[in-house]
Amino acid sequence: MSESEEKPSPEPPTQEQLKLALKAFRKRLKLNQLDDESRMGYGPMSAGGRSGVVAIMPPDQFPQEVWQELVKQGKLKPAGSGLYELVGS
Repeated sequence: MSESEEKPSPEPPTQEQLKLALKAFRKRLKLNQLDDESRMGYGPMSAGGRSGVVAIMPPDQFPQEVWQELVKQGKLKPAGSGLYELVGS
């Protein structure tokens, strides 16, 4: 292969991208948990319960490289099937 045919290595995500992606992930996780808790069966007169949602699909506004970098940094961990969960939450 000649040099012109080689793919340039993609540049790593910026710190700003990582920060925004993690914030979006946390927000989406929280919304999914609230949605799960608001379904029938949870309420003041029932036995109640906490959400079982711990892993979600990451927001698609950010490329896969961003999520992989957050895993490398130890802020997220893969939960299988394209799902990720927060570490230490």
